[in-house]
Amino acid sequence: MTTPTMQSPLAITDLVDWGVIPTMIEGQSHTSGKLLYKGPEGRSECGLWICTPGKWHCHVTRDEFCHFLEGRCTY
Repeated sequence: MTTPTMQSPLAITDLVDWGVIPTMIEGQSHTSGKLLYKGPEGRSECGLWICTPGKWHCHVTRDEFCHFLEGRCTY
């Protein structure tokens, strides 16, 4: 199995509009992104996610790794 890589992630422009996050506490965060890889078992994924500022409830149900290119997040 080859390891998925992302070349020039800020240059990716063909993103899917995922809409507004439904569990907002403050603001109105709009999200978009692109799924670049999905593992054969259907659970592991690699992709690009972009979000405008805001505050919301988030429930992560499995392991997650995030590498922020810009901005910040508090879990």
